Amino acid sequence: MPPLDAGSGKSLKRAPPRGTDGHTVRVPRRQFLGASALAVLAGCLGDTDDDAGTTATRGTAATEAGSATNRTRPGTPSDAATATADETVPEGTTAETVEPGRGSEKTGAETGAETTEAGTEATDSEATDPETTRDGPADAGRARIGFTGDVMLGRSVDEYRDSRPPESLWGDLRSRLDALDGLFVNLETTISERGEKWPDRTYYFRADPDWSIPALRTGNVAWASLANNHLLDFGTAALLDTVSNLDRAGIANSGAGRDVEAAREPARVTAGGVDVALVSFTDNSPGYAAESDRPGTAYVEMDVDDPRTRRIVRGALERARESDPDLLVASLHWGPNWVVRPDEQYVEFAHWLADEGVDLVHGHSAHVFQGVEVYGGTLILHDTGDFVDDYVVKEGLHNDRNFLFEVALDASGFAELRLLPVEIDVGVHRASEEAAAWARERMTELSAAFGTTFERDGAALVLPLDDA
Repeated sequence: MPPLDAGSGKSLKRAPPRGTDGHTVRVPRRQFLGASALAVLAGCLGDTDDDAGTTATRGTAATEAGSATNRTRPGTPSDAATATADETVPEGTTAETVEPGRGSEKTGAETGAETTEAGTEATDSEATDPETTRDGPADAGRARIGFTGDVMLGRSVDEYRDSRPPESLWGDLRSRLDALDGLFVNLETTISERGEKWPDRTYYFRADPDWSIPALRTGNVAWASLANNHLLDFGTAALLDTVSNLDRAGIANSGAGRDVEAAREPARVTAGGVDVALVSFTDNSPGYAAESDRPGTAYVEMDVDDPRTRRIVRGALERARESDPDLLVASLHWGPNWVVRPDEQYVEFAHWLADEGVDLVHGHSAHVFQGVEVYGGTLILHDTGDFVDDYVVKEGLHNDRNFLFEVALDASGFAELRLLPVEIDVGVHRASEEAAAWARERMTELSAAFGTTFERDGAALVLPLDDA
């Protein structure tokens, strides 16, 4: 990427100013981004969602995605039974009747042409035609980084290794992922052949290193957040294996480690000339929290009024800034499952992070996407949903429909956010016309609540960010 100061060839990055209490003061986007840098606070923060006998905070039930899959592997018939685990849809969702399993009946609103706040869109057959969809690599002078939610490589996904090459996981998205300057994900599984099951858990995720690591590499994964509620499913040995396997593969990671200091340590990535620092936290599964003498995750309570939380997160941000990164991003595994609108608690936390100088908030945990917000120049992806998994599909929530979130940056900072519709069939692939229309309509509705209006470009939704 070209530097901001073309005359001197130097970046215009500068340290954020301090307030009277010694903490960071919010600065204008153009000043803080400088030449375009990413420091990712990967703070996976959320409620426990599958600990036996545990419910989410604020009275919202939180359940995992099911003990078996009803997804069909691409190109193969389904041979897995539908899960029968209890799956509660919290009060306040906009879902229709929720039932396990993938149905074939669709409503008329999910097909054909659709109209949004931006006006009448092209028909889906036109919108998804490769000739009418801008689908190539990033524009010259821009970096383009992909963000996704949960990538879960255990259970039925892990069985891919018996019949399919690792690159098959990404389906017809592989060339798109290759064109990115890096893919940033929440890794919702351990990568190990060792370990004993953590007691009193409902779901356990573990993936074979010999297949899953090549799969991540062929998907252009540059960084993985590990601060979530599955990194200790098979104990400390599997957690440490996960970190070392990623390290050996050259995949940056943060949010879990041999002790609490390591778990809170920022990761650093250079993507398309953009220096990115990433730190992760979670409020899922407090029993998984790292301690001074025990491996675990970077756990904090997600409460802006909690002085301990503020101290820990500010400390992580300070360490992230030591590398003089170009962009600061907070990646948070937060909130209960199956909620399409974030609780005010998490909105407030995202706004607090923005006030602390974070440039991009990357949320995940709900298993469904939530709305996009721009707050004071900070891009907030409240929840990026799932990207790879074998979870039961809830018809009302359509958790098998999502987006690849692409953030483009140029010399002055953010340029645009581009959302490419995808579908999950254990692996991931481009969405059908019907699924893409549904996802666009839902995202448009959810984001409008935050004052966000998208434009349409082919199959994608686009949010210009030049003035962010």
